[in-house]
Amino acid sequence: MGATNRLQYQKGLPLTAFLRRYGTDDSCFDALERQRWPNGFVCPRCGCAEHRRFHRGGQRMFACAGCRRQTSVIVGTILQGTKLRLTKWFLAIYLLTQTKTNLASLELMRHLHVSYNAAWRIKHKLMQLMANVESSRQLHDLVEIDDAYLGGERNGGKAGRGSENKVPIIAAVAKTMDGRPLRAIISPLSGFTKAAVAEWAQRHLSPNCEVYTDGLSCFRVLGELGYAHTIIQPGSGSRRDACRADGARWVNVFLSNVKRAIDGRYHAFAFRKYAKRYLAEATWRFNRRLGLADIARDFIESLTSMAPCPERELRRRVAA
Repeated sequence: MGATNRLQYQKGLPLTAFLRRYGTDDSCFDALERQRWPNGFVCPRCGCAEHRRFHRGGQRMFACAGCRRQTSVIVGTILQGTKLRLTKWFLAIYLLTQTKTNLASLELMRHLHVSYNAAWRIKHKLMQLMANVESSRQLHDLVEIDDAYLGGERNGGKAGRGSENKVPIIAAVAKTMDGRPLRAIISPLSGFTKAAVAEWAQRHLSPNCEVYTDGLSCFRVLGELGYAHTIIQPGSGSRRDACRADGARWVNVFLSNVKRAIDGRYHAFAFRKYAKRYLAEATWRFNRRLGLADIARDFIESLTSMAPCPERELRRRVAA
C-alpha cells in the first residue's frame, strides 16, 4: 500500500459534533446573531442598541427601544422569508460542505425531509453565496490556465462545440514555486475570445502572475496584458502526457475532478443558465480543502453577508 494522502484522509467535522454545536434553533440563532452583531444588537434603522427580545413564528425577534422597529437576525440576509427551521438550513450547509463531491437537490430533499422545490431553493441560495464569495478571488504567482466545455450534446441539436447545451469555461490553478496547488478558479465565459479572456484575467489574475496555457489563440491576450506568458507545446506524446506536462498538470487534474463530480452526481441541469453556481460550488470547496474541520463554520459565518435572493432571482440566468 502506498503512502497515505493526508489531505484526502482528513477527519473533518463529525456530524455528532456539528449537531452539538448547531442542533437547536436557539444555537443557530446565536451563531447568526454573533456574526451580524458581534458587539450586541444594533437597530438597522436608527442604530439604537436598547431593545427587547421575543419570539414570533419560531423566530427570535428584536424590538428597538428607540424607533420601535421589529426585526430578526435573518432579515436582510439570504435567509429572509424562510419558513423552514434554521436547523434544516444549517444541516444543509453541513452536508454541502462536508461531501467529497457534490450533493444533488433530490438527495438534499431526502436528508432534510422537505419538498424538492424547497431543497432546490436551499441548494441554489447556498451555491449563490459560494459564487459571491469566490467572485472577487485573485490568483498570484505561478498560474496554470486551461479551456474546456461543460455540458453535452442534446439529441437533435448541434454537434461538437456548437452544441446549445455546451458552456465554454476557463479554469486556473495557482501553485507554489515547488509545484504544489494552492487556490483555483473555474468559471463560464461568454466565449473563447480575446475580449472575454482579458476581462476574466483583469478580474482574477494579480499583476505579478506568471501564466501557463496551451496554444489557444485567445490566450495570447495574456501576454499583451503584460503577464509573463508561457505557451505549453503539446509535443508528439499522448493526450495524457500533454495533460501531465509542466504548467498543465494541476489545472487538468482540477478540471477532470470537477467534471467527474458533476457528471457523477447530477443527471441534468440547465448548463447555460446555472453553470456559474455549480462551478462556484466546486471552486469554493477546493479552495478550503485544507481545513475540512472548519469549512462548515466558515460558511455559516458568511450567511449574513448576502442580501435576500427570492426564487424569481434564483431562476434567472446567472451571468458569466
